[in-house]
Amino acid sequence: MLTQPHSKPEPDWQKIVRLLRWNKPAGRLILMLPALWAVFLGAHSREAGSLPPLPLVGVIVLGSLATSAAGCVVNDLWDRDIDPHVERTRDRPLASRTLTIQTAIVVVLVAFACAGILALYLNLLSFLLCIAAIPFIVLYPLAKRVFPLPQLVLSLNWGFAVLISWSAVTGTLSLPAWLLWGAVVLWTLGFDTVYAMPDRDDDRRMGVNSSALFLDKWVADGVGLFLLGTTALLAATGVILALNGWFWGAWAIATLGWIWQYTQLKRRRVLPTLFGRIFRQNVWLGFVLLAGMILGAAG
Repeated sequence: MLTQPHSKPEPDWQKIVRLLRWNKPAGRLILMLPALWAVFLGAHSREAGSLPPLPLVGVIVLGSLATSAAGCVVNDLWDRDIDPHVERTRDRPLASRTLTIQTAIVVVLVAFACAGILALYLNLLSFLLCIAAIPFIVLYPLAKRVFPLPQLVLSLNWGFAVLISWSAVTGTLSLPAWLLWGAVVLWTLGFDTVYAMPDRDDDRRMGVNSSALFLDKWVADGVGLFLLGTTALLAATGVILALNGWFWGAWAIATLGWIWQYTQLKRRRVLPTLFGRIFRQNVWLGFVLLAGMILGAAG
């Protein structure tokens, strides 16, 4: 009688990679992008056509990776008893009980320590903003239980990437920094509301809040308004910083992409695969905008 070969157990390091979501780079890149937008535009605002110091760019990149890693682990620690009941999250290491809480706590402390060490490279204002961001990272999962728009808390968390990076290169926060911050907050509200849409049935059953549930039948229009605000604030930023045609070309591509996303969400029948596709598309649009910002500030 033939026996089925046993599947090889997943090693702990692979579980930790999944805990940190490093097996899904889109979510890590979409936090890194606003930080890079800010550091390049901030350098241009200080001196037209200038670029940020390369070591600072490296610190921003590594800092965003460490911060997003910490945020993912904190989220999974909070949600370890909810995630097993949600289709999309039931296989996460803490939800499936394949990784211990003690291991996750060690990992999150290491991630925060790495972020803290990197923050020491920054100026005082940026360092204080890093400290101010910690409650938003830690309390976002709690917001899903008590606040009807938890994605707003996440969006404010994303906004710190702009404020920290801009102040790191300029030492201050000028009007364009706040315009870019507003654009990122609204952009995050848009794409994360879309990200929450396939979880609506599970979230409703578990009593978890989300902007997708709060907006109900107006969710597509809500996303459309968030993205409209994003494109308007990005345009205002480009005007004030006198960015050239490269930026406006990237801005037009992003705007057309967001219009397409809105029209797809407004269709009578929406395939479940659309939500993930829109989320990933926003990563690519973010890179298009980054390229436009770098080239748009060059001359």
